[in-house]
Amino acid sequence: MNMSRFAPATAAPCADALGLMLDGPPVLATGAWFESTPCRVTAGLLQRAGTAGDLIDADACRRFDAAIEALLAIAGEPPAAIAHDLHPDFHSTRVAQALAARLGVPAIAVQHHHAHIAAVLAEHRHPGPAIGLAIDGVGLGDDGAAWGGELLYVQHEHYARLGHLRPLPLPGGDRAAREPWRMAAAVLHLAGRSGEIAQRFAQHASAAQLAHIIDHPRLSPLTSSLGRQFDAAAALLGLCELNRTGPEAAIALETAAARFGSIAPNPDDWKISAGGTLDLMPLLAALADERDPDRGAARFHHSLAAALAQWLQQAAQAHACPTIALGGGCLHNRILGQALQQHLAPSGLQVLRPLQLPPGDAGIAIGQAWVAQRRLQQGS
Repeated sequence: MNMSRFAPATAAPCADALGLMLDGPPVLATGAWFESTPCRVTAGLLQRAGTAGDLIDADACRRFDAAIEALLAIAGEPPAAIAHDLHPDFHSTRVAQALAARLGVPAIAVQHHHAHIAAVLAEHRHPGPAIGLAIDGVGLGDDGAAWGGELLYVQHEHYARLGHLRPLPLPGGDRAAREPWRMAAAVLHLAGRSGEIAQRFAQHASAAQLAHIIDHPRLSPLTSSLGRQFDAAAALLGLCELNRTGPEAAIALETAAARFGSIAPNPDDWKISAGGTLDLMPLLAALADERDPDRGAARFHHSLAAALAQWLQQAAQAHACPTIALGGGCLHNRILGQALQQHLAPSGLQVLRPLQLPPGDAGIAIGQAWVAQRRLQQGS
């Protein structure tokens, strides 16, 4: 990915020569929370501001606000709607709702993972339907839960959730995303090995109490996030117990896997239920006893890729849909992306993946705009 495409957010927005299928009503889309990169579509022409970054502090929010005003200043037909993430507490959502009220147009909420897949369809000028695999750290689901390992059926402005990863508890809520050892402890607890938590993670003051926290749903909400399963694997292998800088655990896991090289996937590492749930607990539990972290990391990547490919192929067959779209920040992982492509190649399915657009949240506003245009066209 040529990251030079993303200029500083203070720069004027520029036209994108991506050939995206964004013909329809004019729309402004605000993106999400991470890598926020708003965009505007006018007369089919996509204009993107530079990324404002993660909307974590006042400076980032000010950069985002300036980017929105710069997009609004572009000549042309004003937006007929403002698209935004489903999460009500994002700064990007609040700005979108306030801007929609100011302009007297609808604010259109688009579920996070739906937008990821829509961005891929837009890049490939594909109208759908498609079986979408959206894999990332987190996005608010329609049920109010933390999603991030989703199998979707996407057609035009609609989507259906076909399946998801078996959820893991988030001990301490959002804190678990910053402390991967908590996700490892959740895996041990689910595997009936709670007695190991305090000893394995003795350097963490709250380790002795964590099993009690995991048993309380209010203190440990569930998540289907693949990103958190990467965290659990890294911590179980002793590669990373704290995320000090971004996805540190996932990067450590990929680096270790690259050191080891390829390994054959173990078909006993996953289960797919009749209801569409992909269960990676057998794989994660096996990593808890792995003595070679590099080998364990390679096993995680290659078994995961094989499991995801099987999951996708079963869904494509069940729904008679020959097209698959892959999106979400976990696809920044080259080992996973390449292995997944290799497993899908013999299937005969059309596999769409991000090429010019980034797979993560920097491209999500384009998916929001794609969905919003179709909702406006359908009057929904």
